[in-house]
Amino acid sequence: MKALIFDCDGVLVDTERDGHRVAFNRAFEALRLDAEWDVDLYGELLKIAGGKERMTHYFNEAGWPEGQTAATLIPDLHKRKTAIFTDLIAKGSLPLRPGVSRIVDEAHAAGIRLGVCTTSDPKAIDGVLDLFGAKRKAWFEIVLAGDVVKKKKPDPEIYNLAKQRLGLKGSECVVIEDSRNGLLASLGAGMPTLITTSTYTQDEDFEGAAKVVPELGDPPKVLVTLKDLQAISARRAA
Repeated sequence: MKALIFDCDGVLVDTERDGHRVAFNRAFEALRLDAEWDVDLYGELLKIAGGKERMTHYFNEAGWPEGQTAATLIPDLHKRKTAIFTDLIAKGSLPLRPGVSRIVDEAHAAGIRLGVCTTSDPKAIDGVLDLFGAKRKAWFEIVLAGDVVKKKKPDPEIYNLAKQRLGLKGSECVVIEDSRNGLLASLGAGMPTLITTSTYTQDEDFEGAAKVVPELGDPPKVLVTLKDLQAISARRAA
């Protein structure tokens, strides 16, 4: 294993239910839109990758506010949502998941390169990475976010771009994902993948994953070690 690549939402932070969903609803309220995503509805909407795409899909189904189209509403709405979400992160409302900082420290100490591949807005992922502190944040060599690719997960484009940026083969990278869409994307790029399930993904089909755990874990309940990740890479290369 030469590189360890993380998804963001659900992997670094369990953001979806109490972060992104809340931010979407507050953005709707700010623009006085008749829309509110409850926990169950948002779980269904998560099948659509990307916040702008998710809102477009929702309004296509529910009906667009009078006089509004995707072109006129979505950019401003998403900008407001991202600012609200970033503020939630900055206030410490959503901490890093157990074991994430530990694995990052162990990987860096072992000379393993670090990256993030996510459909989240670049400002949102920047706020999440701030939770690591400036020193750890600087260790992430690549951060691919938002609309850096044309096709979002489950398409493997973002992970193929990561391989290109790192100059590595897929088998030399290990990915940590939390969703089936993410798993399909990473496997499509030839990258062995470990799944840490999150609030909305625990019942998804993770066939093809090297391992599935509820979290990475911190002492005394460590569930995944750096050696475990290196073993996943070694099995794929064999």
